[in-house]
Amino acid sequence: MAQYIFAVDLGGTTVKLGLFDKEGNVLEKWEIVTRKENNGENILPDIAATILAKAEEKAIAKEDILGIGIGVPGPVDSKGTIYKAANLGWDVFNVSDTLSELTGLPVKTGNDANVAALGEMWKGGGQGYNSIVAVTLGTGVGGGVIIEGKLLAGATGAGGEIGHIHVEDNERIPCGCGNTGCLEQYTSATGITRLANERLALDAKPSVLRDGEVSAKTVFDAVKAGDELAIEVAEIFGMYLGKGLAVVGAVVNPEAFVIGGGVSKAGEVLFDYIEKNYMKYSFHGTRNVKFKLATLGNDAGIYGAAKLVLE
Repeated sequence: MAQYIFAVDLGGTTVKLGLFDKEGNVLEKWEIVTRKENNGENILPDIAATILAKAEEKAIAKEDILGIGIGVPGPVDSKGTIYKAANLGWDVFNVSDTLSELTGLPVKTGNDANVAALGEMWKGGGQGYNSIVAVTLGTGVGGGVIIEGKLLAGATGAGGEIGHIHVEDNERIPCGCGNTGCLEQYTSATGITRLANERLALDAKPSVLRDGEVSAKTVFDAVKAGDELAIEVAEIFGMYLGKGLAVVGAVVNPEAFVIGGGVSKAGEVLFDYIEKNYMKYSFHGTRNVKFKLATLGNDAGIYGAAKLVLE
């Protein structure tokens, strides 16, 4: 009886892979380099080769493999078609079919943030809940929406792109997506750094942030130390994120928001600024929501990819 799953989290720099049993235990993890040259033509062949090599190394027969799950950085529909992945050089094509042809194994594909959300609900910070929104605060802001146990991908796989909710009319600097005033511009690691630098330039108010590197980490370290200027920055961050999540809450009404990504390493202090703003801006019927920290870190993607196969 088939009992193994190969899980793939495809990033712009590295491909993280995992071998799982069907109970969700990770048996082995490894990485390969993401070769993006020539519009990423080597990426899927490289993934196929490393999976087949691992199966051979472990003496796992193809009939013992349930399938391959893969999370990719771009909008993906329910049939496995990706609608461009700019940072990989990919255009529109079916990832599931292509990887299946290369390996002879069934493949399920999802957007990386959605897949990570599935991982957090299954084995991470969202355990015990059936409807969650996972929020990834990293270089950008990603999201994954799971309602009653099912990933909400949308018509072209762009469901859960909460980083591009419009939250500020007066923004002049464009977001990476080309629009202006996106949530990502204020609540990502880069956004928090920008907010801090703007606040530092405003006047000469003393702050430990004037003495060294300004980053999301140093801002929240300063918040924990009671630095007034850093707290002002955290208040602005919390206002934008609380407002953005209130919009999400009114649309999908989750049981919990699971906050992950590099910024989440600041810990529970984030919730001091997010929760009160969420309550301020949210519809009363959506206020009975929990805020949880993601717990799987960089492994959320492979856990979610494994879970895709079991869906």
